[in-house]
Amino acid sequence: MFDTLLIANRGEIACRVIRTARKLGIRTVAVFSEADADAQHVRLADEAHCIGGPRPQDSYLRGDTILEVAKKTGAQAIHPGYGFLSENADFADAVQAAGLVFVGPSGTSMRKMGSKAGAKDLMAAAGVPVVPGYTGEDQSPDLLQREADRIGYPLMIKAAHGGGGKGMRIVRAPGEFAAHLESCQREAKNAFGKDRVLLERYIEHPRHIEIQVFGDHHGDAIHLGERECSAQRRYQKVLEESPSPFLTPELRARMGAAAVLAARAIDYANAGTVEFIVAPSGEFFFMEINTRLQVEHPVTEEVTGLDLVEWQLRIAAGEPLPLAQDAVVQRGHAIEVRLYAEDPDAGFLPGSGTLKALRLPPPSRHVRVDAGVVEGDTVTIFYDPMIAKLIVWDSDRPRALARLREALAQARIAGPKSNIAFLERLVRHPAVVEGRIDTGYLDRHLDEFLAPATVDRGLLLAATTACLLQQEAAAREAAARGSDPTSPWADPDGWRLGHAGGRRLAFLLGGQPLTLLAHGHDGGYRIALDGDCHAVAGARLEGTALSARIGGVMRRFHALRDGDEVLIHDGHQRLLLQVDAAYRSQAGGDSAAEHRIRAPMPGRVVLVQASAGAEVRAGEVVLVLEAMKMELALKAPRDGILAEVRTQAGDFVEADAILALLEA
Repeated sequence: MFDTLLIANRGEIACRVIRTARKLGIRTVAVFSEADADAQHVRLADEAHCIGGPRPQDSYLRGDTILEVAKKTGAQAIHPGYGFLSENADFADAVQAAGLVFVGPSGTSMRKMGSKAGAKDLMAAAGVPVVPGYTGEDQSPDLLQREADRIGYPLMIKAAHGGGGKGMRIVRAPGEFAAHLESCQREAKNAFGKDRVLLERYIEHPRHIEIQVFGDHHGDAIHLGERECSAQRRYQKVLEESPSPFLTPELRARMGAAAVLAARAIDYANAGTVEFIVAPSGEFFFMEINTRLQVEHPVTEEVTGLDLVEWQLRIAAGEPLPLAQDAVVQRGHAIEVRLYAEDPDAGFLPGSGTLKALRLPPPSRHVRVDAGVVEGDTVTIFYDPMIAKLIVWDSDRPRALARLREALAQARIAGPKSNIAFLERLVRHPAVVEGRIDTGYLDRHLDEFLAPATVDRGLLLAATTACLLQQEAAAREAAARGSDPTSPWADPDGWRLGHAGGRRLAFLLGGQPLTLLAHGHDGGYRIALDGDCHAVAGARLEGTALSARIGGVMRRFHALRDGDEVLIHDGHQRLLLQVDAAYRSQAGGDSAAEHRIRAPMPGRVVLVQASAGAEVRAGEVVLVLEAMKMELALKAPRDGILAEVRTQAGDFVEADAILALLEA
């Protein structure tokens, strides 16, 4: 086994590898960019070295610099994690040429899978089922159009070199093909440096089921079961679980055997994932092999009881596979979701900023948290905005879902917006609960998972009640410290000479003002909301547990006041309000906003569709911005004429920068 291991990655996966290395007594070396100088993986490693600027190409993608650090620190092996250089065959070869061990497959195996087109041809020759399509070298638009017409619609255009949902388009009619092809090639070129694409038949309502495989350097290969990843948004996995609720024992065995066959076809060694697309009929087709450890590997660890990073290190050190196929046993059910700094109600725009609060459920036999940040850390604009992975395990799927709902209810993120509320709605949705979700369901029915247009009145009344009780408790404490603790003027119940006064509470809900008027005290209130008066009785706040009789029904809530934020959770859904005691009503909105097209986040302009003087219609794409390796279409807010375009293709722009103006 190695004495010293360098981790060529950052964030959650770097912390994950460090934990296993420490368990095995291996000294760890971290590398970091200038933006990650105070990151958790830097603090956890035995030593850490800066390798460049904040942009990935200036740091985490600099293989030569990483190798220099490895040599300088005496590292014998390099673990690439996932992303960055993890599937870079040239880097794997360079590590080997430097006399070090790359913890992953060989560059030769990677190259066989590095091109989706070549991989499909290889798998077909090995007897692994593949989707009908076109994988040829000729990439002329006319030929691709003819091949698309031959395959039939709907079809998918996919970047031949890449993954992670980038460079993929669904085409449903011949007339759509040319525009989708151009966009796909441009995104692929920007993300992967190559614009070659392949075409394949698009399977309607498919499932995404992947098989975890391992091979060693002695010619053996096995699988560790499947993970279902069908809950996806724009091809990005949202929820992963094992075992799949769809597979029968017979289909599971066939897919496992096909995955091992695929691994053997490329002489695979170390951890890999064979991804299949599965039709409603049970037909399955090879998609790709991810030649690295997957983000969702913890669900496999939870159902098998195995440490996959330890397996990676032992196999890289030359040891044989720790188990034979028939010795692999799965128990129970595991589910993973990813907590992101993103705003689901604004098109899932990635967020950034300081984590003012990060409360995650405590680890237990049933709950696991893999995170690369802690409270007070910064989510930067330069990398993936994942905050943590939340993994649960229990004896069966219904119990695991219940564990996940409970764990999400305990989570709180303040600072950048997060997807916690979205995930809570996801894990309660019938399509997920009943195990019938397919890879396109979220995109087809996204409104079902976003925040409802109307706020639950019970949650709003509970939040108001919690604030009232906290005001009264604070007033009593202040009075006790004063000269006349029994003075009625110290009680914040709104009492006035001759009548019982009211207390006005002002909140911001989603940026919009909300004002309520409350009468009463000591847990009994009448609260005016939207012209109606609501009775609250018997309210008590003990720590963060609020109980109150609302509309005659006793309900229990989790209530947390942190600075100007109030979080209320009833066990099913949450409500987050901002206290705005100094709010002053402002009539009207910003009419000028209808004239502006702004950058929603920092990024690079990749396409300008119209110039000054052009007539545009509401919703028409005017510019395309690339941010976080994804393309964002910026559209005209209304019909009109472009008065000014302030940017051009290739420009880097800041968030909220005005990129174009419409005539008034």
